[in-house]
Amino acid sequence: MDFTADYADARRRFRESATRLGWNRRAYDVGGIGPAGNDLTIDVALSPGADTGRVLVVSSGLHGVEGPLGSAIQTELMERWSLTAGPGRARAVLVHALNPFGFAWSRRSDAENVDLNRNFLDDAARYAGCPEAYRAFDPILNPRRPPSRWDPFRARAIWAVARHGKDSLRAALVTGQYEFPQGLFFGGMGPSVTFRIVSEQLPSWLGHAETVVHLDIHTGLGARGTHKLLVDYPLGPSERDRLTRWFGANVFHEKSPGRVAYQARGSFGPWLMTRRFAPDYAFAFAEFGTYPDLPVLAGLRAENQVHHWGGDAEPVSRAKARLRELFCPASQAWRARTLADGLDLVERALKGLAERDRQGLR
Repeated sequence: MDFTADYADARRRFRESATRLGWNRRAYDVGGIGPAGNDLTIDVALSPGADTGRVLVVSSGLHGVEGPLGSAIQTELMERWSLTAGPGRARAVLVHALNPFGFAWSRRSDAENVDLNRNFLDDAARYAGCPEAYRAFDPILNPRRPPSRWDPFRARAIWAVARHGKDSLRAALVTGQYEFPQGLFFGGMGPSVTFRIVSEQLPSWLGHAETVVHLDIHTGLGARGTHKLLVDYPLGPSERDRLTRWFGANVFHEKSPGRVAYQARGSFGPWLMTRRFAPDYAFAFAEFGTYPDLPVLAGLRAENQVHHWGGDAEPVSRAKARLRELFCPASQAWRARTLADGLDLVERALKGLAERDRQGLR
């Protein structure tokens, strides 16, 4: 399976694979256009199998530039299912490019600079606030000027880590902020287009779901070539046991005050839990490691700088290319391994759903 960082090509492949399977396809326009003048859509492929109450959801591209791996996994799944019995008795829901703008333009955020994994706030929550440490780090993180050849970001970042501590600084950065619209990790000023589409359409995608397993594919966090399922909401004993049996004790990492230094506001997983789209809804971010934290942060900063504060065509192109490499390495070994691992996670989820179906469990 060939990867592609081109959104239009990835969408075409996704649509063609769904059509060959005879699956139902839906497309939701988010507005705007891609680099080639094409429209931007969130695409969904729905298997037409019997509604058993068991549903597998695989979504991709919530952080746009991270989309190529998730797209490759989704398309390869459909290609393989076209040669077999498909996903079995479970209903499969594949959601392609939750952030098509970011996928198309090599950005992590959407057209409004919103980090969509900071945008899914509960109805009563306000899109306001910012960690104090973020304010202190803002001049370093979000320089409001065109890029220059000499940039001491690495040295200043190391100094900031030494002064504030790695955990406190990470918490300040990735918790989410709602006061710097042109800054990194901006959660928005209200519900995004993606938020509204998912909120309105997910019930129809799920049908009469009783048990849902939802894997949301991400890259850029963790050791290169490894993967983890990140669960950022509290697990009960039965939920923890299920994840252990299905995926292995060392594959998932759950939210725990003793082990996680921060909790992102507006994260996709907790929002899905509170909305209760099904009686039994299990969600995890499937994170695939690429490069160390500091180079990834530097790449995000550089791309954000050229996006908002300009620069010549060459620096813009270079920053975009670097960001694509940081979140989807060109290494064939990395691509082969992560694709195989992603497919394995999906197959494990399907086996788990089939087990519950045989046992008559919700």
